[in-house]
Amino acid sequence: MSVALWASMVLVPLALLCAAGAWWLVGHTPDATAVAERAAEQPTRILSADGVLIDTLGERLHASRTLDQVSPALVQALLVTEDKRFYEHHGLDLRRMVGAAWNVMNGEIQGASTLTQQLARNLFPQRIGMERSLLRKLREITLALKIERAYTKDQILTLYLNQVRFPYRVTGVEMAARTYFSKSAQELDLHESALLVAMLKGPKRYDPEQAPERAKARRDLVLTLMSRAGAIDEATRARATAQPLGVHLQRLDLGPQHAPHFVRLVRAQLDDWAEAQGADPRVEGLTVHTTIDTRLQALAEQAVRRQAALLQAVADQEWSKPALRTGADALAAGQGGQTETARSPGGEPARSPTAFTHFWSQQPTLLAELARETPAYREARAAGLDDALALRRGLADRDALQALKFQKTRLEAGFVAIDPTSGAVRAHVGSRDPAQDQFDHVSQAQRQPGSTFKPFVYGAALQSGIRSTDILYDEAVEIPLPDGTVWSPRDVGEATGEPLSVREGLARSKNTITAQVMRRVGVSAVIRYAQLMGLSRAKLDPVPSLALGTSPVTLLELAGAYGSFASLGVKRQPVLISHITDRHGRELARFAPEPQRVLTETQALEMVDILRDAVNSGTGGWLRSRFGLRVDVAGKTGTTQRNTDGWFIAMRPDLVAGAWVGFNDQRVTMRSNHWGQGGRNALLIVGDFLRAGLQAGRIDQRARFPVLPKPEPVPEDMSADPGAQTSPMLHAALAAGALPPTAPPRPTLPPPIQAPLSPPDAPPVVPNLQGLRAAPVQTLTPVPPAPAPVLRWSTPRELPAPAPRELPPLREPSPQRELPPPREPVHPSEPDDPNDEEAPAVVRL
Repeated sequence: MSVALWASMVLVPLALLCAAGAWWLVGHTPDATAVAERAAEQPTRILSADGVLIDTLGERLHASRTLDQVSPALVQALLVTEDKRFYEHHGLDLRRMVGAAWNVMNGEIQGASTLTQQLARNLFPQRIGMERSLLRKLREITLALKIERAYTKDQILTLYLNQVRFPYRVTGVEMAARTYFSKSAQELDLHESALLVAMLKGPKRYDPEQAPERAKARRDLVLTLMSRAGAIDEATRARATAQPLGVHLQRLDLGPQHAPHFVRLVRAQLDDWAEAQGADPRVEGLTVHTTIDTRLQALAEQAVRRQAALLQAVADQEWSKPALRTGADALAAGQGGQTETARSPGGEPARSPTAFTHFWSQQPTLLAELARETPAYREARAAGLDDALALRRGLADRDALQALKFQKTRLEAGFVAIDPTSGAVRAHVGSRDPAQDQFDHVSQAQRQPGSTFKPFVYGAALQSGIRSTDILYDEAVEIPLPDGTVWSPRDVGEATGEPLSVREGLARSKNTITAQVMRRVGVSAVIRYAQLMGLSRAKLDPVPSLALGTSPVTLLELAGAYGSFASLGVKRQPVLISHITDRHGRELARFAPEPQRVLTETQALEMVDILRDAVNSGTGGWLRSRFGLRVDVAGKTGTTQRNTDGWFIAMRPDLVAGAWVGFNDQRVTMRSNHWGQGGRNALLIVGDFLRAGLQAGRIDQRARFPVLPKPEPVPEDMSADPGAQTSPMLHAALAAGALPPTAPPRPTLPPPIQAPLSPPDAPPVVPNLQGLRAAPVQTLTPVPPAPAPVLRWSTPRELPAPAPRELPPLREPSPQRELPPPREPVHPSEPDDPNDEEAPAVVRL
């Protein structure tokens, strides 16, 4: 009786304690609903237009797959190695637990967790815990029993395959297969499946990238276990064991492998959309379909890398000695300085120690700035030395100073390609090497566009009634400014006095002709025209020098504005995201730029035809002579003062490609006028890209712009009478005195030619998603051209009417002037042609 009493006194409280513990474990472990929600979490995938995964958003890289989307060999290897009696137990393998306990008593540590227990730990690593303790094991067992009650065995196995963890932030066998073998889990061979299963014992310890011998030994053990279990025969095991690891590591955790600057813009737009929708892209498993084409992107990156390295070598050579070598000499010397074996850490050709030696001898102030960034200077200042003594130590720190010199004189470039028929950005290269320069020279850098702005000046002129066949003279132009100075733009060579049509003035990029056109059209009309074409974000200063591109713009915005010409007068904002779908493939949003007709087709074709001349016989001639392009292409070069910026924009019916070349610090420039011109630096990148794209069949060779209708007969010399080429109505009004002749408006003082460098933290120019609307796109209705000379725009929105512009007074026709003898034609590829590129504007007192 006393024994029974004592037993009851001990067992009853113990039972109550166990019941309380079990109740506490059940209440403090996730339930089936939490398991489902956790398993459903998926990162957002960002895909290219050609279906390539270019980035993921989320804490871990994960892609769910069903059981039939996984290689059967992987499933067999998993069950044989990790849980032989998976389909027999209910979450706990008691036989295995007893065996493990016996081995522990004999000094051998052996795991006894089933796949269900491992799944519980993988789903909730923080709540279950990863430490070796009885409490952690009890939590794990409790959750495993809950999972077994809520799911079938196949569902549990599917969850396990999708939740098992690997190195490099990878979750699930699908992303593991893509990371280690660049293939899907369904395509895995036997030896590859065995390797992934082998890693489960210790993902970091058996990582084939870090410990290949250890990983191979563990893989062979898995194959042996499969043979013993009868899953494979001995011959199959022997063949699989003889296979190498075959790892082709593709680390997706290091950030986007394709177009990192483009992906950064996509992420910014996605965050804005998700915030408006109340969504979390990190866990909702969205799929973002972008417009980038990885095949064109690869060609663009190759062109930037190859041509920028060539231009870097040329710049290094030109600035190495006091005696300047230009043209072919500089190119040969620069190419001779590059070797295949000498490479910088970023994979670029190693630079010569004598690079920019002469430049630094001419820049003591800039050199002192660099010396103050050296560790030696900072240490000296920290020790209490004055600036002069610390500066001496900084200048003596040769290794650090040389590295800073190379960084300061590192040439940079940007490239973008846009489909003008849809606004889709097909290629986007923000810098030569994103690892060395994360600043985006496509969407962030605002630089002076130079002569690439001129088409907007001439386009406004054509809108006002000036004809492309009208004649002007290549002569000095003087425009008085309000402060008493005179703006007098010039070209590389002296003014010749020869007659040039408006078409020739743009094709040959003549500053003197452009200034005369700007004076006749007016600054305000040019600004309205440029903004309507797409330069709506840029701050365009209302000064005469705007005609030569003195107001900074981004390459993305400029290429988009050229797209309005290439699309035959229809403006579309650049588009980065085409549509977004959920995890089930249902479309949540589709983005399409709202088309806006800003020109008639004839007006756009006339500008395209003029810019075709710029390629065939003008400053863009290297597209034909150097790259051998024989397709229909139009384009425009651009160069700013002191060769600070080089630009080139090419237009095809299906693609607009633009490039910029320069240095981050605008005090560093190309030295010679030969290689400093956009037609000899930025054009190289565009030409390389177009040639490679055409050869690879990624760009349609047959695409051509429509034929421009024949122009009217060439009028008489328009320089004799500024009002003679306006409409008859306006000319009659002037002659009758209804509009008294007045002097032209006095322009304001132009800004300094050197615009401040865009700061590294400048926000990128991201296309506004609010300007995009869901498809379908409305049918465009052509609008007939408005009567000249009143500037009217055929657009869906009403623009403010321009202020009345005073016209210059009429003058008597000048006597017959003696024309200079015709010049011999100069091939556009010849060096140092004074008509090859423009010179900056100057102000004469």
